[in-house]
Amino acid sequence: MTLEKEWILYEDGDILVLHKPSGIAVQNARSSQMDLEHMVLNELAKRTGGGRKIPYLGVINRLDQPVEGILVFAKIPAAAAELNRQLQSGKMDKRYLAVTEGIPQPEKGTLVNYLKKQARTNLSCVTDETDRDAKRAELSYCVINSAGNEALVEIHLMTGRHHQIRVQMAHLGTPLAGDRKYGAVQENVQLCLCANKLRFEHPKTHKKMEFSVTPSNPHFKNLAV
Repeated sequence: MTLEKEWILYEDGDILVLHKPSGIAVQNARSSQMDLEHMVLNELAKRTGGGRKIPYLGVINRLDQPVEGILVFAKIPAAAAELNRQLQSGKMDKRYLAVTEGIPQPEKGTLVNYLKKQARTNLSCVTDETDRDAKRAELSYCVINSAGNEALVEIHLMTGRHHQIRVQMAHLGTPLAGDRKYGAVQENVQLCLCANKLRFEHPKTHKKMEFSVTPSNPHFKNLAV
């Protein structure tokens, strides 16, 4: 598998912004699969000498393998340092669209939980803040549209924990459609989560950069507005 041109939203000498399809791991794919990081590295190496020299690539934000959406990579160390500073300070604005089973109540709010990753199962759970392995997780959400027992929800992620949106929305009683790991019951539905908007400052020019994509998952079309 190779990097497809249509995945590239923006590129210059400092950064690369991609629309990752669902089903592709960002890093550490199984030995029989190619992950996105190595697809990008192979493409950059081809451009700069036929693969003889490994180029620099900084992975800034990450998405779970079944999640599609926008990612930014740094092509030089200085860009990576500045983008990571924005990410850690909360200045990188990450927005998601999700379809939930059930209508979140209230339809607009902020969720603050403490999450613990379970290494054996690669799942996370809500726990108590006194748990020394727990990490604070915060997001805000707003229902955009609903039909039947499903809702289209916009989510603003303030922290970046393992499976955070999936765990917190399930804990609210409204798991993401297609997310059977966290309680969804519908079958034959692909996980309905897309990182559809990303805003940050360009690491060199400090120009405000804003990108948006439309989810390719057909289940979103049932609730499109």
